[in-house]
Amino acid sequence: MKPRIIPALAAAAVALAAAAALAQQDSATMPEDGHAVATFAGGCFWCMEPPFDELEGVLSTISGYTGGSTVDPTYQEVSAGGTGHAEVVQVTYDPAKVTYEQLLDVFWPNIDPLDAGGQFCDRGDSYRTGIFVHGEEQRRLAEESKQALTDSRRFAQPIVTEIVDAGPFYPAEDYHQDYYQTNPVRYKFYRWNCGRDQRLTELWGDAPTH
Repeated sequence: MKPRIIPALAAAAVALAAAAALAQQDSATMPEDGHAVATFAGGCFWCMEPPFDELEGVLSTISGYTGGSTVDPTYQEVSAGGTGHAEVVQVTYDPAKVTYEQLLDVFWPNIDPLDAGGQFCDRGDSYRTGIFVHGEEQRRLAEESKQALTDSRRFAQPIVTEIVDAGPFYPAEDYHQDYYQTNPVRYKFYRWNCGRDQRLTELWGDAPTH
């Protein structure tokens, strides 16, 4: 006879797992050796790695998931919806060589900040845009950057990109990492077929594309 799992104990186990994941995340995003972490959502995470990788002072980019409630979700779970996570890229950088403001300057022209339903051909909440801030200083700078874009009156529509506190981050499966380098032909076809660069040019003019 199988032992019964007491609901309260099961709930406690889930809470402990979530707390452990959060603690792991806090440890992972603490500056180390003068390094710092930034987290951005801009639709397909494959497409958000290249523009940051090209920036001097960026040490690494990792595709992954954040913003949801499921602990250690899979790509299938996130893309199916229901976990609350967004596809994101987590950027580790050296603040002595590149500032958070410069990261924001790279972020905006690589997204469609007017689209609340996803990005380009990728639809759904997991492809939403967002700035996941690590601390009050990042929040202040992100909000100032968003307000400056609004004040510029570049767009008639409102900026829908959210600025929220960073939570637990879960790296995506290995085959997603550096996809633009490991599968360049498929990456370029996906990017073109999705209409990403066409829309970015429409929004930003001669914005850099990757």
